[in-house]
Amino acid sequence: MAHTDDRDRRDRTGRRGSGRRPAGPGGHGPAATRRALRREAPSTVAVVADAAGFTAMRRYRTFAFADHHTYLRQTEGLLRSLTAQGIHTRVGLFDPADYEHFCVQERIDPDTPDSRTRYVAEVAATGATVRYRGQPIGRLLPLLLDGWERQDTWERATELLAGLGPCTDCGEDIGAAALDEAARLLVRITGSAGPGTHHLVCSVTGETGPLVAVLHTGSAPRGAPAPPAPATGGGAAEELVFRAVLAAGIATERPGGVVMRTVRGGGEDGGEEVRGWSLTGGRLRPLSEAEVFSAYCTDARTGEPVPPEPGLLYRAGFPLSRPGTADGPNSADGPDGPDGPEEEEKREGREG
Repeated sequence: MAHTDDRDRRDRTGRRGSGRRPAGPGGHGPAATRRALRREAPSTVAVVADAAGFTAMRRYRTFAFADHHTYLRQTEGLLRSLTAQGIHTRVGLFDPADYEHFCVQERIDPDTPDSRTRYVAEVAATGATVRYRGQPIGRLLPLLLDGWERQDTWERATELLAGLGPCTDCGEDIGAAALDEAARLLVRITGSAGPGTHHLVCSVTGETGPLVAVLHTGSAPRGAPAPPAPATGGGAAEELVFRAVLAAGIATERPGGVVMRTVRGGGEDGGEEVRGWSLTGGRLRPLSEAEVFSAYCTDARTGEPVPPEPGLLYRAGFPLSRPGTADGPNSADGPDGPDGPEEEEKREGREG
């Protein structure tokens, strides 16, 4: 048993002490020190977002929630409590099917709180989380779903690219070469699109379902305020996934396409415009104005025509091929030269 007498309770100046433990940082005691350390230990909370997933979790005896609405309300209360304590908190998606697969791989019992905790730690490690900033749970769930879908798409696309191996003729890694080409094409598209905010969608057919990636990018016109950051906070992650999906279409030569919707916020036309490219045989072919109009004004599920959007301009996609290739005269007369996409459209109109 430890023993302390008066001689032990003297400080370095020789004065008698109070017998209390040394003060923590800022003159606070042990409890305050622990609270300070707790604020520096981040937390991750994983949420079962939809009712179907919640029903699947209820088969576990140790999952102590009976109502999804109450569960979400209590989760929001936990998040607010952590934030009030100054704790950096991130939120991820708790996917019951993925959780079951995780438990099988780790050979652990899924019906324990410890197993759920280990799964949440795995979710945190993947980075498929968003920072909690006090937003209501109803606004948070769509962000989580977007992040989860982006992560899933990234894994499927990169797994596909990694499995292609080297080219039998030149020995070059097919997936790596496709990623380089996808990066070049993305720079070409965004660099030629001009000022404004751009919403790009790339879709590629896949064996286990379509691969779809979304990217928000762009710049404000001169003198206009800068465009807001994407609501999902995806940023660089969006771009990586977009390039991976486009590379998957290039490498496998599966059909797909890219659509770019632009909000000018100024300029001579103003309003919004849309352009498109068809991904065929591993190459992006610009769609004509009529093809873009047809694609946008046709219901993808039924094939029935839908009315055009008021104020939306349907533009032809501009060529993206390298100089001297067969897909189009895109050398010195490219978007950085005298005959950029707008001049090319005007020339085609005169020739037509």
